[in-house]
Amino acid sequence: MSRLILFNKPWGVLSQFTDEGSGHPTLADYIDVPGVYPAGRLDRDSEGLLLLTDDGRLQARIADPRHKMEKTYLVQVEGEPDAAALDALRRGVRLKDGMTRPALAQRIDPPDLWPRDPPVRFRKSVPDRWISLTIGEGRNRQVRRMTAAVGHPTLRLVRWRVGAWTCDGVAPGTWRDVTA
Repeated sequence: MSRLILFNKPWGVLSQFTDEGSGHPTLADYIDVPGVYPAGRLDRDSEGLLLLTDDGRLQARIADPRHKMEKTYLVQVEGEPDAAALDALRRGVRLKDGMTRPALAQRIDPPDLWPRDPPVRFRKSVPDRWISLTIGEGRNRQVRRMTAAVGHPTLRLVRWRVGAWTCDGVAPGTWRDVTA
């Protein structure tokens, strides 16, 4: 039976078990389960759902872009994305490494999330807005590059869902086993 762990990765934690001298916290600081490995990655400055498994085939199915497993992100962006910016995300955005696949993008009310530590810097003169962005690929820092390409840099990035799994009910820095 495969083991699958849902981990709500806090901001600042590396998506690996060793820090290679960086001094940043790693998965080993939160998960003491031998033989599990992350299925995909989340940047150090991103938070939210990270899946870990002991099953190499399941890991590949989750992480490999060829399987197009959808990932939903809750993204706080700088500025107020208008219809044109959201349409651009929905059509696909040209990045340095080519066009992205079309995404599901919509403005959302600020989600009821845990406070981030450290908090996002608040600027009275620059508005911000939350969007939900669902993609079926996973390039390096893709969501951040997509929002920047349409003129709205990412301030906070929380991966909420991977496939059918979400981080609903999993507090930051905690994990739980689920059925693979």
